[in-house]
Amino acid sequence: MVSQLSKVKETLKNMDRRARKGLGQHFLVDSSYLKTISAKAELSKGDTVIEVGPGLGVLTEVLLEEAGHVIAVEVDAALTNALTRALSESPNLILVNADILKTTPEQLLDAGVTSYKVVANLPYNIASPVLRRFLEARFKPSLIVVMVQREVAKNMMAKAPDMNLLAIGVQLYGRPKIVRKVPPDAFYPRPKVESAIVRIDVYNEPSVEVGDIETFFRIARAGFGNKRKQLRNSLAHGLDISPKAVEELLHKAGISHQRRAQTITLNEWAIMSRLFGGMQ
Repeated sequence: MVSQLSKVKETLKNMDRRARKGLGQHFLVDSSYLKTISAKAELSKGDTVIEVGPGLGVLTEVLLEEAGHVIAVEVDAALTNALTRALSESPNLILVNADILKTTPEQLLDAGVTSYKVVANLPYNIASPVLRRFLEARFKPSLIVVMVQREVAKNMMAKAPDMNLLAIGVQLYGRPKIVRKVPPDAFYPRPKVESAIVRIDVYNEPSVEVGDIETFFRIARAGFGNKRKQLRNSLAHGLDISPKAVEELLHKAGISHQRRAQTITLNEWAIMSRLFGGMQ
């Protein structure tokens, strides 16, 4: 751990820079967690991996040893240039200086690639939207293994009566599992929160029959628009329909209008979505 920490500090010193808090940069300096990430990703030379936020390339080097091809997407131009120099002799690496939230998997992958995995130590400030970016993409990964804030990991795993939008989005498309907790001192600079390694086995099809995906998420977002309100009120406001129409919808779905969004199961959201779609 000490040698890895020294290496990270030396690299930053040579670049005459510090970790950028605005980009959520916390560099992993404990190699034992790198081994956990790579092991849970079950990599082989036949795999194509997309890594988001490679930073100083600590995880990238491990991925290059075990995967066939690695596409590393880094928004920080200075880090991209540094990685280009440091890993110039890696023929199986493609470095892309881009904002992952403005980039699709199709733009990153070569034509003919039929499967890929996402493996990353995700920047804290974009973890949730990055996961949605891949899970809701037309071309989804077969597997996701990421390091995220522990609170984000717990949110992914939530069940009713503690549901949230992230849990709905993740569990619709895959099965998440926390595989290891990670303390703050595994990073430099040391974050104020704990982290966790999460593996998401991505389904070939959504876990429940939702009908129209856009309608499904429109209803879910409306329900969580004010989760303290009863569904009758939050859905009426979020969907711009009358409370009476919401009551009729919920009655058909077998759901009390007095319940709140966090108590609704994934399957119940799907039932509401199909019924609401039929009302349009």
